[in-house]
Amino acid sequence: MSNDPFALFADWLAAAWESEPNDANAMALATVSPAGQPSVRVVLLKAWDEAGFVFYTNLDSHKGNDIAANPLVGLDFHWKSRGRQVRIEGRAEPVSAAEADAYFATRPRDSQLGAWASDQSRPMAARATFDDRFAAASARFDGGDVPRPPRWSGFRVVPSAIEFWEARDFRHHDRTRYMRSDGGWAASLLFP
Repeated sequence: MSNDPFALFADWLAAAWESEPNDANAMALATVSPAGQPSVRVVLLKAWDEAGFVFYTNLDSHKGNDIAANPLVGLDFHWKSRGRQVRIEGRAEPVSAAEADAYFATRPRDSQLGAWASDQSRPMAARATFDDRFAAASARFDGGDVPRPPRWSGFRVVPSAIEFWEARDFRHHDRTRYMRSDGGWAASLLFP
């Protein structure tokens, strides 16, 4: 059994890109509100390395507010076509402004403009409200680059535990859990 969960994650993610019909980088993100209410939604993994797993959002969104109050989060990749799942527990830490700027610059222009137009997760009276705000952002940045909005950035989930789950017949699944230990990783098998 390897003590490198990142090498195994790289292999599993590469296999998922070959077989998943859409968004092999989709992961469920679990947060907890200040009142203790758990919330789960799907976000897209945009970068990863041994420092952690990165996603982007509006910092004033539901998830952004939850993370500001409690940075301990969970991630889950479920690749149904492969019969595999990766669960990650860790701490969400803000990415640097330079990292957020660099990623934002790679987004399609309409996605950039949408970040300016949206008060993500807040109530909206009518769809026309967003459409009007999108049109205003389009006019504002007409012909020029679209800068990253001040309240739009990313988080890096620094893992403390990573579990790899693989389906087997009769629910005799393979489970390997990696726990951060003294700067390295310790692996152990779990009962199905």
